Parts: sequence; C-alpha cells; structure tokens
Amino acid sequence: MVGGQITKLNPMRAYCVALSAAITVIVASWLGLPVSSTHIAVGGVFGVGFFREWDAQRRMKAARLAIPKANEQPNEERQRRKLVRRSHFLTIIAAWIITVPAAAILSAIIFFMINIFMS
Repeated sequence: MVGGQITKLNPMRAYCVALSAAITVIVASWLGLPVSSTHIAVGGVFGVGFFREWDAQRRMKAARLAIPKANEQPNEERQRRKLVRRSHFLTIIAAWIITVPAAAILSAIIFFMINIFMS
C-alpha cells in the first residue's frame, strides 16, 4: 500500500522518502526517542504526495492567472484528481492512533498472565 496506493512514487520521490526517513530515524536515535521507521516512511510518502498536490494546485492557479479560463475544471473533477488517496490517509492515521494504546493494553494483559503463571 505504501509504495503504490497512497500516491504514485517514481525513483526521485522514493529517494526523497527514504532519505527523509533515514535522517528522521538518525536524529530521533541521537535524541534517544523511540520511533517507528515504518510510520516515518509512511509519513514521508504522505509528505511527498501532499507536496505534489500543493504544487499542482499552485501551477494550475498560475496558469489560470496567465490565461483566463484556461484549464477550467469543475469542482468534482478537481476533487477526483487528488494525488493522495484520502481514504488511505484516514485509515493509516486511525491505525497510528489505535496501535499504541492497543499494544500497551495487550502487553499489560500478557505481562499479567505470565506473572500469574510464574507465581
């Protein structure tokens, strides 16, 4: 899902994602922060996709100012042409929010069970 369904990646975009993920992990490690490299990579993919959307809108606006009524698209068409799939974005954000408490609860339950069997 990360490499193809969130937004389209070419070699340059994938390199930017990998480099930003590596720098983020190195800086977080240097600061002693626990981070998830997978979450960081997914965040990088979203960053590339959202930048592409912003840049495409900026270029389209500049083209409309230069040539009035050029490339005029209905609102539905503009919504359809988003470069980041919002459904995947919301799913991943929900997963990020749910995974940390779920892992904490599950580890507490496992610890409690092991503690009971060992005593």
